Amino acid sequence: MKDACRISAEALRAAGEAVKPGISTFEIDTIVRRYIEKQGASPSFLGYGGFPASACISVNNVVIHGIPKKTTVLRDGDIVSVDVGAFYKGYHGDNAYTFPCGTVSEAALRLLTVTRESLYEGIKQATVGNRIGDISSAVQEYVEARSYSVVRNYVGHGVGAKLHEDPSVPNYGTRGRGVKLLPGMTIAIEPMINEGASHTRVLGDGWTVVTVDGRLSAHFEHTIAITPDGPRILTLCE
Repeated sequence: MKDACRISAEALRAAGEAVKPGISTFEIDTIVRRYIEKQGASPSFLGYGGFPASACISVNNVVIHGIPKKTTVLRDGDIVSVDVGAFYKGYHGDNAYTFPCGTVSEAALRLLTVTRESLYEGIKQATVGNRIGDISSAVQEYVEARSYSVVRNYVGHGVGAKLHEDPSVPNYGTRGRGVKLLPGMTIAIEPMINEGASHTRVLGDGWTVVTVDGRLSAHFEHTIAITPDGPRILTLCE
């Protein structure tokens, strides 16, 4: 898990370094795939459920599952969510980050900051003996107190030998409810936060999820391990 997550994190960092006005999302996806394969791993997303690329790259009002394309060229002021997974020696790592492209608006920066901070609020609750609801409510309370909305159609998840495993990890919920957290569990916490309403819809390609109102969305994710010493973030670049 540690190695798979390290490769995922390094691939995500490489993608982030490539986010600049004028580059296509297809080119960023190529960078991700080449990096993962160079490490002797394989992209977790490529072919998963029929997904045609190695990374999900979602721009502005695209919440998740954006399909990289040669025709999707980044512009100054965009926000760009990149979701990357790597499969290595039987295990998956999974992480996401929303990058500013060039100079973005103050409103966009605030959305990115709040979404990223909400992820860490959730991680703080990922301790032995707590429950999934403690993570979920921490994210929800932090976000809604700052007048943003939590996407409810899509959630975090367990991750390990399979890319998506039980338990589900919603970004909304009630403290003290849900699956109890035990040492050795590995989960992906991933707030998907909208600037406007929480409602989403799927485009005709069957993958791309967008906000119904056309407003911005941000997405941050870490794979973490539950340990007796507290939560351990596995998808960090050391």
